[in-house]
Amino acid sequence: MSRFKAFSVVIHIAGWLLFMAFPLVFLNSRAFYNTSITTFLQKPAYWVFCVTYMVLFYSNAYVFIPRFFLKKKYAIYSVIVVVLLAGVYLLRPFDKLMRSTDGWRMMNGMMMRHRPPFGGERFGNGSFGVPPDDTAAAFDRPPFRSDSAYFKAQSQWRRHRMRPLDSTSLFIFLMIMALSMAIKTVQQWQLTEQRAARAEADKTNAELSFLKAQINPHFLFNTLNNIYTLAAIKDDNAADSIMKLSNIMRYVTDDVAEDFVPLQSEIDCISDYIELQRLRIGKNTKVNFEVKGDIDHKQIAPLVMMTFVENVFKYGVSKHEPSDIDISVDIQGVKISFYCKNRIFGVQKSDYQRTGIGINNTKKRLDHLYPNKHLLSISSLNNEYIVQLTLQA
Repeated sequence: MSRFKAFSVVIHIAGWLLFMAFPLVFLNSRAFYNTSITTFLQKPAYWVFCVTYMVLFYSNAYVFIPRFFLKKKYAIYSVIVVVLLAGVYLLRPFDKLMRSTDGWRMMNGMMMRHRPPFGGERFGNGSFGVPPDDTAAAFDRPPFRSDSAYFKAQSQWRRHRMRPLDSTSLFIFLMIMALSMAIKTVQQWQLTEQRAARAEADKTNAELSFLKAQINPHFLFNTLNNIYTLAAIKDDNAADSIMKLSNIMRYVTDDVAEDFVPLQSEIDCISDYIELQRLRIGKNTKVNFEVKGDIDHKQIAPLVMMTFVENVFKYGVSKHEPSDIDISVDIQGVKISFYCKNRIFGVQKSDYQRTGIGINNTKKRLDHLYPNKHLLSISSLNNEYIVQLTLQA
C-alpha cells in the first residue's frame, strides 16, 4: 500500500510539472518572443495560473465529488461547478498570463498606434487617418461604409482590445474538472473492488474460523462419542443425532458459499447445534431457545448468528454451577432480531483471542452485507454476556 501511495504521489508531481510547462510552449510565439524562461517563471500571473487550476483539481476531486456527486447530490454539485466556472471566467488566468508579458504589451501598443479613428477616412495610400489640411472637419465626416477594409480593421482591433471571452482558460477548466472526475471515479471503482475482495476474504476467514472453533475436532469427538453412547444403549435418539450433525456439516461446507441463505436454514443449523450440545452439557445447564414471527421468504447472511451461539456454549456452561442460556430470534416484517445471554465462566487467553477474531470477522461481514442496515450491541455486565443483533432483511 505504501508503494502504491508513493507511486501516486510521483504521478501527481509529474502531471503538474507537465501542466506548469504548458505555458512555456508559447515562448516562441510573437506574444512571448521578448520573454525569457527565468523572467516568465517570476511573473505572479504565471503562479496564479498554475495555483488556480491546482486548487480546482484537488477541491473537485477530494471535496466536491465525494461530498456531493458520489452522494447523489447532483443539484448542489451542479451549482458548485457553475460557480467555479463563473470564477474562472472572471479571473481569466490564461488571458492575464499572456497580457503580463512584454511581447504582448508591445503588440497591444502597435495595435493602438494603428487603430483607425472612428471618424477617419481611407486615403489613396491605403492608410487610415485624417487629412492633414482639415483635421477637425475630417472627424466630423462619417466613414465610407462601403469600405470593407475599414470595417475589418475596426473589428480586428476591437476583438484584440476587448477580448470578451478567455476561451483558453475555460477550456482548461473543463479539462481539469473532467480529469479530476475521471480519476476520482476510477479510484472509487477500485475502492469498491478492494472492499468486495476484502469482504470475500473476511467471509472465507469467518468460515474457516467457524470450522476451526465450532466444528473442531473436540466438538466432533465429543458429539460422536455421545452418539456412540446412544447407539450402544440402543437409544432412539442416536439416528436423529447423526442426522443433525450431518445437517450442520452440510450447512457450513456448502450453503455458506452464498452471500445470503434462507433464514430457515440458519435457524435449523442453530437448532441442530443446540440439540447436539444438550448431549454434552447435561441437566446442569438450562437452554431456552425461541423463534418468533414469520420465517418464510426471509434471507440472512450465513453463520452471522452461529458465531454468537458458539460463544454461548463455549463460555456459558459450567460443570459445577447451574446456569441458564437464553437464545431467541424474533422476526417482525423486514426486521430480524437476534438475542442471546449467558453467564461468563472461566475464559482462557487463547480462547478469548480466537473468539475475538470470529466476532471481528462477523462485524466486517455485517458492514459489507448490511451497510447501514444492522445494529449490533455486545455488553458484559454483572458477569453476563449479552448480544443483541438487529438486521433489515
